[in-house]
Amino acid sequence: MLRLIMNSSSAGWASPTSDSDEELLMQALNAPEGDLRAFEKLVLRYQKRVVANCRSITRDSSIAEDLAQEVLVKVFFGLKGFERKSSFGRWLQRIKINHCLNHIKKQGGRSFVEVGDPEVDEYDELKVKVTAEQMAGTISERKIISTVLESMPSTLRIPLVLCDMDELSYEEVSQSLGIGLSATKMRIKRAREEFRTRYEKAQAFGTAAAGGR
Repeated sequence: MLRLIMNSSSAGWASPTSDSDEELLMQALNAPEGDLRAFEKLVLRYQKRVVANCRSITRDSSIAEDLAQEVLVKVFFGLKGFERKSSFGRWLQRIKINHCLNHIKKQGGRSFVEVGDPEVDEYDELKVKVTAEQMAGTISERKIISTVLESMPSTLRIPLVLCDMDELSYEEVSQSLGIGLSATKMRIKRAREEFRTRYEKAQAFGTAAAGGR
């Protein structure tokens, strides 16, 4: 049933609704068994963002939708236990982040190098090289951002995504990744600088490629 909900919105965002998250949450909690209409509205409101963030955190487009599906299933079955100490969106966000990080750990990838590493850039296995052919097709800003994020080492990309896309505080990023607060701040600073440098190069390349056609 939840997969049908996700598939129904794959073409775009849901139609605007005046209901707040809190109102939809209460409707979902009080709905008769089998009535998923309120929860469906919540799914449609957040689905594309969840898929995009799963892709950004894991750097794996092939698994992003499956991870998002698993996140929404966890949310569905966890609704009754949601204590509402934070907003629904924030709660969903935490489930998504934990699920993606757990997925990365299960893959055995070196996602988080201990801070104290002299240079994150020395870990070549954490990098994804972007070919000229790939860059030539990334003319739009959204595609450039996606390509740049995918080209960054995980030790920089993940803290940046958690802080600047998921809007976690430094403390929350630190707790999520299990690294120190000062190390978290350092990585995010380096990540922003690295992103800016790569973005400007990619943007220049894309503009030049477009002009040469």
